[in-house]
Amino acid sequence: MDISRFIREHKPQWTELEELLIQLSKRTSSLQAGHVNRFTELYKVASAHLATLQTHLPADETTIYLNHLVSQAHNAMYKESNKSSTQLKEFFLHYFPSLIQARSLFIGFALILFLLGGLLGFLSVWNDPLNLSMIMPGAMADSIDPSKTAGSRGDLHSPLVSTAIMTNNIRVAVLAFISGMTLGLGTVYLMISNGLIVGALAAVFMQSGKSYVFWAYILPHGIIELTAIFIAGGAGLYMGYRFFVPGPYPRKLRFLESAKESAQLLIGTIPLFIIAGIIEGYITPSTLSLEVKYLIAGVTLFILALYYGYGISKRSKNKQLTL
Repeated sequence: MDISRFIREHKPQWTELEELLIQLSKRTSSLQAGHVNRFTELYKVASAHLATLQTHLPADETTIYLNHLVSQAHNAMYKESNKSSTQLKEFFLHYFPSLIQARSLFIGFALILFLLGGLLGFLSVWNDPLNLSMIMPGAMADSIDPSKTAGSRGDLHSPLVSTAIMTNNIRVAVLAFISGMTLGLGTVYLMISNGLIVGALAAVFMQSGKSYVFWAYILPHGIIELTAIFIAGGAGLYMGYRFFVPGPYPRKLRFLESAKESAQLLIGTIPLFIIAGIIEGYITPSTLSLEVKYLIAGVTLFILALYYGYGISKRSKNKQLTL
């Protein structure tokens, strides 16, 4: 083996790996995704070079040098990847939005099922207000009184109604995911039934001429809350779909993989429910004007769109750099 020629050919790659190691150790904000991808590539290349040298020249100084370099690169790479803060940041900023994009068809179908339920609930109560008691859970139907919305603590944002709606939505999100194990049938039912509740409420307040008030108290937290429900619903539907359509893989394996992916979607909704709960606890019952509450609803929608767009653009950029 011509060690001099080997060094001349590959020394630039080793030097580049050393420079990237220095950048990683400084934790500079200028470190880009492309640098990380290049670092991973150079680490693999240097490992292959080390294996060659250890076979032909195990005691050579170059072999010792390269062994040290590869060891440093290995430690740096796995130290970074094992940090929980790094993993959380990557998950919520990039992976979760890209996962939503990948399963957007199922999330969209969950939205359609919810809208279908909403339409049915609206028409049912619009035609016969007594149907409200058959749609609303528990004592909620008796507590709804649109005429009280003019009061300082209007009925719509009373503790009973506010807490019941939020609790019901969180329950629906978790059950929508778990119901994926029923091949998606339970998820379909939950999406439609939750839509029935919102549609029924909308009909009650519209009949009383209070629609503007109703949506002002629903949308600020509802946009985020319902988005989380649709994501969880899409996760459950995807599980059911993969059971019926495993593709070229074994059905059990494909279903387990889809369950893992769907669980990640559900985990990603946790911050959404927390934010929605804060809004519902402090903004919904506040004395802010209805116009301000509509403005807040618009801001939440814009931020959600911005977050999603940023996440998928960064993820796509990273993939292109990896290629």
